[in-house]
Amino acid sequence: MSSLIGGTYNARDTGGMPLTAGGATRPGVLLRSDALGTASDNGLAQLAATPIGVIVDFRTDSERQQAPDRLPASRTIRIVELPLLEGALAGPAPSDGPVSTEAMRAALEQLPTMPELYVGMLEHAGEAFAQLARLVARPADPRFPAVLVHCTAGKDRTGVATALLLDTVGARREAIVADYAASEANLAGRWADGMLARLGAMGVPLSPRLTELVTATPRSAIEAALAWLDERGGSAAYLRRAGLSEQELGELRERITGSPS
Repeated sequence: MSSLIGGTYNARDTGGMPLTAGGATRPGVLLRSDALGTASDNGLAQLAATPIGVIVDFRTDSERQQAPDRLPASRTIRIVELPLLEGALAGPAPSDGPVSTEAMRAALEQLPTMPELYVGMLEHAGEAFAQLARLVARPADPRFPAVLVHCTAGKDRTGVATALLLDTVGARREAIVADYAASEANLAGRWADGMLARLGAMGVPLSPRLTELVTATPRSAIEAALAWLDERGGSAAYLRRAGLSEQELGELRERITGSPS
């Protein structure tokens, strides 16, 4: 599948997703992407022509400094930075000297599994996810009411966030999981090879777990995150605990589905 924004790899609209109550999610409301630093000039023109008025960036300060987003000059798009540490892929941390291969391997053995990573996000990032939901629910500019959310790859932080919002409004689980899983194929090839080469150039041993964390979107990972939400009352209850009001939840459903219930 070609990316919605030229030069990126994993940009797409979540519209057209089937709902459990019938119908489908609305296009031009919630969009998702990898980072926009690779956007081409044509991609910037495509972005400017969309209804996107807000871009939510889940990357850390370090990630943004290393790969700043490219944005169209023809109009203003509001940027909201909601940095999430889980899932971040930044450069090596400063140290007092070289890090041995053995030390690196030991650190890699402590990496979380993908289900553990996603549950960690949900445990720590409720306020950020609620803020994303609020921005989708209440567009500030009716001319450009859509929200684009992205991180670096557009698969982990972005994947959990979009799955959460889509589950909250009643999208079918199989469709949510399929949308999440699509990122692996979108990122395969140039993006994935380049990211792994970058890590290899840093001297990082490419263990199977690290390779999966960087490039994969196994269905079991997002299913584990959704199961964790189910065990705690569901996605809507999660967002309520994170500060989203009943009115905002209704507005979110109406924006994404066309119906408040």
